[in-house]
Amino acid sequence: MILQTQKYVDKIIVCDDGSNDMTAEIAESLGATVIRHDRNLGKGATLRTLFEASLKIGAKTIVTIDADGQHDPKEIPVVIRPLLEGIADVSIGARLHDKNNVPAIRQFGNRFLTLLTNIGSNQKVNDTQSGFRAYSRKALEKIVVREEGMGADSQILIDANKNNLRITESLVSVNYGEGGSKRSPLRHFSNVILSLVRYAAEKHPLPLLGFPGLIAIGIGLLYGLLTLTIYTTSKQFIFAYALLSVGGMLMGAFLILIAIVLYVLTNMFRRLRFDYIVEKR
Repeated sequence: MILQTQKYVDKIIVCDDGSNDMTAEIAESLGATVIRHDRNLGKGATLRTLFEASLKIGAKTIVTIDADGQHDPKEIPVVIRPLLEGIADVSIGARLHDKNNVPAIRQFGNRFLTLLTNIGSNQKVNDTQSGFRAYSRKALEKIVVREEGMGADSQILIDANKNNLRITESLVSVNYGEGGSKRSPLRHFSNVILSLVRYAAEKHPLPLLGFPGLIAIGIGLLYGLLTLTIYTTSKQFIFAYALLSVGGMLMGAFLILIAIVLYVLTNMFRRLRFDYIVEKR
């Protein structure tokens, strides 16, 4: 990957995310700059390290490409073209098209995660999970990678849209055969789902947490009323119903409390960010 990529870029930076093989030594021997993590921190942490290093050396256009052979470095010019032409700030190498033979399980998982990411960011992207991307310096200066794991790809696009960055896609090939990607699709799927749920809870806490909280309280009250009715008419105390009543109301109250706290904190940070921008101007 390094030897092929060298033909199309000025500098290669490799992040060794806690590998126990000779990744770092081989990469350095081939002329790449290597940044090491003492332990495995995840894809998001790796991207954050690479972005910071790229900005530090003054890079104007940054390409991210997986090291597992899934993507073809020959297509780097295709992915960076929209940036060089000035029509995009983020360019995605889209894999999900008719020319690629994507396994059914990956096809379904990627399309479902893409749908959820598009809903969360109010945009239309065909492949939100592709790691083959190009970023302008302007984009990296505005995007902050907060997710540590596989959810970073979605979080980056959500942040890009929030910062009014222009996003485009270019069709690329993909290799899922021998020597290709070795990531667990299930692990990837669950990691991204958790990230999107966390993001949604932070962005819309009242409907996402408050409404289920009200439903839980309502169910608790119904079971409480049912428990009281049965006891007054037959003198029988049904412990299971009472437990459901108390549990439902406590859970509902907890969800509503969390929703209110997140809502207050979110609005407070928005106001602080707005005041900072106004003051900076």
